[in-house]
Parts: sequence; structure tokens; C-alpha cells
Amino acid sequence: MIDLSTPCVMGILNVTPDSFFDGGRYINEEEIISRTSAMLSEGADIIDIGAYSSRPDAADITFEVEKERLKRALKIIRQSFPDALISVDTYRVAIAELVVGEFGVAIINDISSGLLDDKMISAIGKMKIPYIMMHMQGTPQNMQKNPKYHDVTRELLSFFAERIDIAHKAGIEDLIIDPGFGFGKTLQHNFILLHELGLFTMLGLPIMVGISRKSMICKSIHVTPEAALNGTSVLNTLALNNGAKLLRVHDVKEAREAVRLFTIYQDASKIIG
Repeated sequence: MIDLSTPCVMGILNVTPDSFFDGGRYINEEEIISRTSAMLSEGADIIDIGAYSSRPDAADITFEVEKERLKRALKIIRQSFPDALISVDTYRVAIAELVVGEFGVAIINDISSGLLDDKMISAIGKMKIPYIMMHMQGTPQNMQKNPKYHDVTRELLSFFAERIDIAHKAGIEDLIIDPGFGFGKTLQHNFILLHELGLFTMLGLPIMVGISRKSMICKSIHVTPEAALNGTSVLNTLALNNGAKLLRVHDVKEAREAVRLFTIYQDASKIIG
């Protein structure tokens, strides 16, 4: 479906009123088409659609609300961009089955690795589609209250080893792991994970990183999310250098440029030779 031997870019399309950076921006048909068209033209390999805000303290919306938001957005996108590779960001198995069955969604991106809906893993195994497993301590409603780890990297490695084994036993063949920056982690936890990201390659799976305009940038350099593009590019480049194969971003053009420059940097020996 997609070659991750060279890092790829996933563009974010939030059809929510309350996401931390772009909530409420992509609600009507014209906005959804314009945003999707821009990301695809800038080089997005995947469009990741979210209808449930998972920012800290976000409201816990019902299945029906998430379903209606997604059905509307997916119908618009499928009519305008039938060949686009679409991922849906959801932890609900009923949503996953709906979007795959009715709209041909290719990837499910689950912030809970199947822990918020215990039927998710088996359902993904039956659907035989790629699955992104993210680590989160707690839920979006409480994850940032007081996150604690004895050794954050070691605990996440253990977590993923266990969830990967469960996923493989359920028949899931294509897995991507996401450390979940900002999901139940302090600023220090986030930077430790970024620094030690290369250790996650021992799991033998592609690593996705979602750092785009998050508080680990904003709090560190004292900017708002609107002013965090430069910080995002810096940390995305560090993530690429530490083994990330997929960048989930709000700003596709800049991420694509980071991937291109990183690839040239890696191939410097060919240029010199």
C-alpha cells in the first residue's frame, strides 16, 4: 500500500470543533475539499481524518456524533479525491468497521492500541488492514493530570511488545507504532522519548511520530501553536534522524521538505562519491 523505506508524511484533517490547533476550521464542504486538496498537492502520502478530539481535557463525544462527522467528511473526500489513501483516527471498533466497509478507509489510527475498545484488535485482524497503535497513559480526559513513569522508554517498549504480540495473534500483519507524544507524558517524558526513539526500532516496526505544533514545542520555546511551525520542523527532523518513518503533521509542505533534506543528508556519501 505504501513504501516506508523512505519516510512518509500523513496530513491531519480534523473535522472537530475543538481540536487544539485547528478545531472548527474544516467543518463545511468547501473547507474540507480545500484542505484535503492542499495537503495532497503538497505531497501528503496519507490523509488522517479525526472526528473525536483527543487533546487534553477534550469532551468525550458519543458514537453517533463521531459517526455523523466522519460519514459527512468521508463522503465529501471520496467524491472529490477517490484515489486518496485515507486513515481514520478512532478508538471505537464500530467506527472502524463502518469507515472501512462503507468508504474504503485503508488504515485505522488508534490512540489506545485497542485498550479503549477491547474488540478493536480482533476486528482489525479480520479486516486485514494496517493498524497504527499509539501509547497513551489514561484517557484524553485525564491523561495529563499527573503522568508518572519509572523509566518512560522502557515502559513503552514493554507496552508495545505486549500489544504487538496480541495484534499478531489476532492476525494483524501491518502494524505501525506511535509513542504518543503528549498523551500522558510530561515535557521531560516527551524529550526523553524523542532522544531514545531509536530504541523502538528494535521492535521491528515502522515508527510514526506526531509532534506537530504540540505543547512540548510551545512550552519549551514559549510560543502558541500558531507560531510553532519552526519548532515542529526541528523536532520532526530529529525524529527522522532517530528512526521515524511516518510524520503526522498539520503542515505537509514543510514536513515533505524535512524528509527530502534528511534523505539527501543520509545519501551524502553518494553525492561526495
